Amino acid sequence: MTICFQSPIKPITIPQLTALSNPKLRFRCNLSLPSRYPLTSTEPEPVYASVKAFAPATIANLGPGFDFLGCAVDGLGDFVSLSLDPHVHPGEISISEISGDNANKLSKNPLWNCAGIAAIEVMKMLGIRSVGLSLSLEKGLPLGSGLGSSAASAAAAAVAVNEIFGGKLGVEELVMAGLKSEEKVSGYHADNVAPSIMGGFVLIRNYEPLEMIRLSFPEEKELFFVLVSPEFEAPTKKMRAALPTEIGMPHHVWNSSQAGALVAGVLQGDLMGLGKALSSDKIVEPTRAPLIPGMEGVKKAAIEAGAFGCTISGAGPTAVAVIDDEERGVEIGEQMVKAFLKEGNLKAVANVRRLDRAGARLVGSISR
Repeated sequence: MTICFQSPIKPITIPQLTALSNPKLRFRCNLSLPSRYPLTSTEPEPVYASVKAFAPATIANLGPGFDFLGCAVDGLGDFVSLSLDPHVHPGEISISEISGDNANKLSKNPLWNCAGIAAIEVMKMLGIRSVGLSLSLEKGLPLGSGLGSSAASAAAAAVAVNEIFGGKLGVEELVMAGLKSEEKVSGYHADNVAPSIMGGFVLIRNYEPLEMIRLSFPEEKELFFVLVSPEFEAPTKKMRAALPTEIGMPHHVWNSSQAGALVAGVLQGDLMGLGKALSSDKIVEPTRAPLIPGMEGVKKAAIEAGAFGCTISGAGPTAVAVIDDEERGVEIGEQMVKAFLKEGNLKAVANVRRLDRAGARLVGSISR
């Protein structure tokens, strides 16, 4: 028996991610996947007795990039451990344990758990019928944080199932499995689960069929996210319900131009341009910020402290600012924490993190 464990934070690109070296590469998959199960001609044999996968937190929207742009964050995320289990009915999966933040709020029924839903989808894609699997989920992300908590669980589970059977599926299918999970848990959007699986910045170009474009942020550039999370839960469904049903042409034109500037800032490594664009949303942020106590004051404090830009991470309540220096990021985070307490009467915690370029990956395995 061979045991191999690696750092959960160290970027370890799974085999399916090697194609991502081409920044112009687009990924396509058809939403009619359920009618094509299984995707493999024969049921694959398990390669490992057990595996452990990690999937990073994500920042979605990034201001004007609502529902089509997101990125992965290094050092924060969820873990999924998966084992062959003779006590589980062949072709099925059982959730044996959930630990970490708000574990008691999550169902162990795989049909109602984001990790379970994604795992089941990958099993269907692979045509797994002869073995049962046992899954344990370790939550490193709080629920309703605006950091892609459900997507991280789904991404880690999808990668774990794929890897235990030899990594037969590519990123397209893994994102589809995660998207199925997101649809049931927080809404049909891939701007969290795609970057959690693929790493880096990912633009969702289309949903039918799903088209994803990985945006390559220059390797030589430094990018730090200042993430400040208050003790306040902002459920995605509630925050989506607050969105306007109609927008005027001037706001449409403005947000379109800012979204273009945001993408240009990513590709050019222009952090000042990127920050200015992500701070300029006139459609989504103005409707959500008032629902998060102190958010407007927090954004102002971040900019005054030297951040290039600041906005709501995902649906909130986490605020995210961007900067090119870690020490300055710590100082900015301190001011944002003070602003949450002063303006919103909320205690908050700050983290300064780099961009995660690798995405979900295998971090441990035990051979059969």
